[in-house]
Amino acid sequence: MQRTVRLMLHPTPEQGSALAETTRLFTGAFNDVCAVGWERGEKNGVTLHHETYRRLRARYPALLSDLHIQARVKATEAVRSALALRRKGRQVQMPTSASCPPRFNVHTFKVNWEGGIVNVATTRGRQHIAFHLPEYARRYVGLPVDTADLMFRAGRWWLHVVVTVPAPDITPCPDGIGIVGVDLGLACPAVTSTGHFLGLRRWRGIEARTFRLRRALQKRGTRSAKRHLRRLRGWQRRFRRDCDHVLSKQIVQAVPQGGTVVLENLKGIRGRVRVRHGPESRRIHGWSFAQLKSFIVYKAEERAVTVAGVNPRHTSQQCSRCGHTARNNRRSPRWFQCRACGFSLHADLNGARNIAAKYLVPTGIPGRDGCPVNAPNVGDDVVHRSPASRLL
Repeated sequence: MQRTVRLMLHPTPEQGSALAETTRLFTGAFNDVCAVGWERGEKNGVTLHHETYRRLRARYPALLSDLHIQARVKATEAVRSALALRRKGRQVQMPTSASCPPRFNVHTFKVNWEGGIVNVATTRGRQHIAFHLPEYARRYVGLPVDTADLMFRAGRWWLHVVVTVPAPDITPCPDGIGIVGVDLGLACPAVTSTGHFLGLRRWRGIEARTFRLRRALQKRGTRSAKRHLRRLRGWQRRFRRDCDHVLSKQIVQAVPQGGTVVLENLKGIRGRVRVRHGPESRRIHGWSFAQLKSFIVYKAEERAVTVAGVNPRHTSQQCSRCGHTARNNRRSPRWFQCRACGFSLHADLNGARNIAAKYLVPTGIPGRDGCPVNAPNVGDDVVHRSPASRLL
C-alpha cells in the first residue's frame, strides 16, 4: 500500500525561481497534450505520446524528457476522465490547468531523509532543497519512494512524496466476532453496532455558525467583509477534512485487528432525499461521506481491517431483534420502536446492527458455512432475513 508524505520545502530565491519555471513549462506541456486528446477524442496514452512528444520537446526544450512524459501521463488521465463524463451525458469542457503540479519519478528526484535535503531536477539543473518533515510522518522515513508532486500553495512550496508501505497480514477474527456495522449520519456522525457513538455533536453547530457568518459577510459586501471572507476561504473544506480524519480514526480503532468495518453504500443519496430547501438540504448536499469512506479504507489497511459495503435499503426501518420491517417503526428521528415485538432502541444503533447483520447473512460466518468474513462488498437486499439477533 502507498502513503503520501507532505514535505514543506525551504528553497532559496534562486531555487524558487527554478521551481516556478519548471511548473510553468510542465503546465504548458500538460495543456497542449490535453488539447490534442480532447480535439481527437483520444484517450490512449501511447497514441498521445507519439502525437505530441517530439513537438513538445521542440516547444519546451528546457523541460526534461522524464517531465514531458509525466505531463503526458497526467494529461491522459484528465482527458480520459473528461471523455468518460461526456459519454454519460455530462456537459464538460476541455481539461486545462493554470498551474499543473510537476510529477517527478525516481530518476528526477531523490530524498535524503537523514540530511533533510531533496534533490529535484528542474529547468536549471539539479537543485538541492532543504525540507521540513512533520513529526507524524517520521514513521515513513527510509521506505521506498515512488513519485512526488510539486505543489505551490499560499506562497509555500510543498513536495508530496509517495512511499510504499508493506501491508500487514490479515488474520480474520474467529466466528465473525470482529464484524462491526457503522451507521453514518448527520445528527450522530457515526454509530457502531457495538454501541459506540463516535464523533462530536458540536461539529454540526460549528458548520451552522460558519454558514451564517459567510452569508452575513457576503450580504454586507464591504472591503473589511471581503477581507474576512478571504481569510475564511477554504476553511470549511479544511474543517470537514479534519473532522473526517478524526471520525475515520475512531471508527477503525473501534474494530479489532482482523475485523471488518461494514458501511452503507451511500452513492446517489443526494438524488434520493426529498428535502430540497433549508438547513437539512444544505447539510445533505455538503455531507462528505465519500471522503470519509476513503479515509476509513486507507486507515483500515494499516490496521489489517477489511472494509465492506451493503445496500442501505430499509436498514433504518427493520427491527434488529425480530426482523419486522415497517416505515412506522421509526417513532421519531432519534428513536426506533418495533410495531411487532415492541423492541425499542436508539434509531442509529438499531440501523448499525442491521448493517452488520446484512453483511453476515449473505456472506456467512467461517466455521458455519465456509464463507469468508473478508468478502467483497455486498449490495444484496436481504431485509426480510432476520438473524440480526446474533448481534444483541
